[in-house]
Amino acid sequence: MKQSPFIRLLLLAAVMTTAGLHAQQPQVFVITRLPINSPVYNDISPVLVGDDLVFCSDRRFSGITDRTAFDGRRLFNIYIAERKDSADWKRPVELKSPRSTLFNNGPLCFSPDGRTVYFTSEIETGEPARRRDFRNRSGIFIADRTGMELSNVRPFKYNSELYDIGHPSVTSDGRYLFFASDMPGGQGGSDIYRCEYSDGEWSEPVNLGPEVNSPYVENYPFMHASGRLYFTSNRPGGPGGLDVWYSTLTVNGWDTPILLPEPLNSESDDFAFIAQPDLLIGYFTSNRRRNDDIYEFKSTIIRKSSCDPLGINNYCYEFIEENAVKYDTIPFRYEWRFGDGNTAEGHVVEHCYPGPGTYIVQLDVINLVTSERMANIKSDIVDVRNIEQPYISGPDTAYAGERLGLSASETYLPGWDIGTYYWNFDDETVAIGMDVDKIFTRPGTYDIQLIVSAKPERGGIIQEACISRSINILPRP
Repeated sequence: MKQSPFIRLLLLAAVMTTAGLHAQQPQVFVITRLPINSPVYNDISPVLVGDDLVFCSDRRFSGITDRTAFDGRRLFNIYIAERKDSADWKRPVELKSPRSTLFNNGPLCFSPDGRTVYFTSEIETGEPARRRDFRNRSGIFIADRTGMELSNVRPFKYNSELYDIGHPSVTSDGRYLFFASDMPGGQGGSDIYRCEYSDGEWSEPVNLGPEVNSPYVENYPFMHASGRLYFTSNRPGGPGGLDVWYSTLTVNGWDTPILLPEPLNSESDDFAFIAQPDLLIGYFTSNRRRNDDIYEFKSTIIRKSSCDPLGINNYCYEFIEENAVKYDTIPFRYEWRFGDGNTAEGHVVEHCYPGPGTYIVQLDVINLVTSERMANIKSDIVDVRNIEQPYISGPDTAYAGERLGLSASETYLPGWDIGTYYWNFDDETVAIGMDVDKIFTRPGTYDIQLIVSAKPERGGIIQEACISRSINILPRP
């Protein structure tokens, strides 16, 4: 990674749970390298502003001129690419700032209304910054956006000559500002902090604590509207040097961070993740092709807005001899044979069959005065069937971390030539197969969906049915 001094300092200091043995695990994300990337320079830290994509790049100022700092380092500046159509972008154009020619600009974020920009840059602009041996710290700066210009640039009140602050991310309601810093008192090389906007001022930074931060490096925060905080870390457990993790804010605080799956994370550095509100499309940076480039990801997870709740098959029936009322003055005994080897006595009886099948029910009536047996005065065929639906077999409760089996083997869809059993576990993991193993890592109530698709008929028509049921995952005892 070839980035700003702040980013390098942090590096020096600095869809998923498992679906199981019988399941085919589909790819949760597909990724595409965006055409806006430079073939030889670095493009990082994407931000969505409406339909436009704003990012940072150290590409040349012009076709022949590099933009460098006093010590010869390439400078990052802010560019904006307007969307041309659903698959392409217009040529990036610089979002200019009074600081563009001599200092880094970015990573950055926008206020919810898109009029205010928060960006990372060096805090010292005077004579000391011109010395090659000077250690210039990074801070956050705030500017007003007018068209393609940034004006009225002012420093964030907590910038300091003693430590770095950067990578700002403002929440969708404008209430909180998240950023990364190596200020004293943190958990490691750099941590994620939060400020709250109140009475026209940002409150003092609060470290998110060991639930999010680690002895390693955490940076590039992105607070999603869902309550998830995505961030980058070089902590152990990921496939690369830098990987993308997320933690969810609950009533009990921040959950244990979860690593995003491949191919979003890779053996290379992957960082600066953002996503649209529905989490189906987003962007991130990776150097998996040597330079830092911006990639788009799209979720392949299928989740229906609603499915029919799982119907419970009922094999129990009530049998009534309605003529018994007519002969209530004569003592009779009513003997039922249910066709499955079981019998019962009475003019009203209940019987539960062991499962689907075709059964012949017969009724004998015995006159208790004469001992006369009238055999088979009634005979009927009972066709016991399952409900026509996909079917989810499995426990109603399990413990977090426990492997549990789920099956669609009892699916009953007469006439269907089933091609796919697709499972959505309500935790951004999916699986394909009739029988799957699943581990839920966190307590909660999950709404599992089973989507069954038939093989295509003539004309390409595909039948599809969806069923859902809940499972409660309990804290490990």
